[in-house]
Amino acid sequence: MYKKIIRPILFKIDPEKVHSITLFWGRFLGATRLSRLLRKKFVFKNKRLENKIWGIKFENPVGLSAGFDKNAQLINIIPDVGFGFMEVGSITAEPCLGNPKPRLHRLVKDKGIIVNYGLANKGSARIYKKLKNKKFRIPLAISIAKTNNPLIKEDSSVDDYFKTFKLMRGIGNFTVINISCPNVGDGRSFEDPNLLKKLLKKIDKIRKNEIILLKLSPDISDKNLNEIIKLAQTYKINGFVISNLTKKRDKKLSKDKNLKYSGGISGKPVKNKSDNLIKKVYKKTKGRFVIIGSGGIFSGKDAYEKIKNGASLVQLITGMVYEGPGIIKKINKELVELMKRDSYKNIKEAIGKNVK
Repeated sequence: MYKKIIRPILFKIDPEKVHSITLFWGRFLGATRLSRLLRKKFVFKNKRLENKIWGIKFENPVGLSAGFDKNAQLINIIPDVGFGFMEVGSITAEPCLGNPKPRLHRLVKDKGIIVNYGLANKGSARIYKKLKNKKFRIPLAISIAKTNNPLIKEDSSVDDYFKTFKLMRGIGNFTVINISCPNVGDGRSFEDPNLLKKLLKKIDKIRKNEIILLKLSPDISDKNLNEIIKLAQTYKINGFVISNLTKKRDKKLSKDKNLKYSGGISGKPVKNKSDNLIKKVYKKTKGRFVIIGSGGIFSGKDAYEKIKNGASLVQLITGMVYEGPGIIKKINKELVELMKRDSYKNIKEAIGKNVK
């Protein structure tokens, strides 16, 4: 029904308007608890999917990526469409209006989206006020990033990240430091090892038991990757989210008219890059870090490949845009069938099985 009737209608509307409509109805249903009526249709449970990571129970490995719920508006409804966890944000120290519109563009033939939001969000103080003392029904990750202001750079960037971490660290179950957003005002990624070292050193001085992950770009150089892994080991980082959007325009992409727009690309065009980077990091680190795999997940097979490459959990947004909210249940059911085929009793047995 979604692909044949709903999607053709939605795809005639500006994608950011569709996103805003989705947020409105998600907030409404979640606030009235009408979302609970969705559970029978969308939630799939099976013991094989359950896993405990960092002492946190995940009922299934499929999460909502950061970037969809930037201001933590959907925390009441997301558990009722089948997700096993969710990541909100990215949240920045100061409020951001983001980049000029239009800033979302579909690449329909490629099953991708060009994203150029520019970290639009209401800022850490407002989101903290909303979330403090709140209980969450599924594990919650807080994604933090640098305020999109070209005047904030170098050491000021470190202070900006740190301000958000310090405020938000008591919220949710773990923090993802988004060091790879391609849409920041100064055009620089925080994958610069020198800046990252300063940030992690500063965080280490106030850190207690917080679980921290770093979000990597699929376009990261081997040199920077090796340096970041060393820093992650030194500062006891718990894992990586792999990966963010790709800035590179692959020659294999169709000649979509929307390719003229700037921004990072999500969805199928980033799948192979993400898969390969997951495998590379898992192999380099001998599985010592938890990896959350993201990029191009449209089926249980896609999710399973990331898991067998070394991911303990997976995330998506674009797959849901193209396939509808039923994709989460579909992926989880397909994962169970794939595990049965391979004689795995639990999802954790499949982690890293493609890595030799």
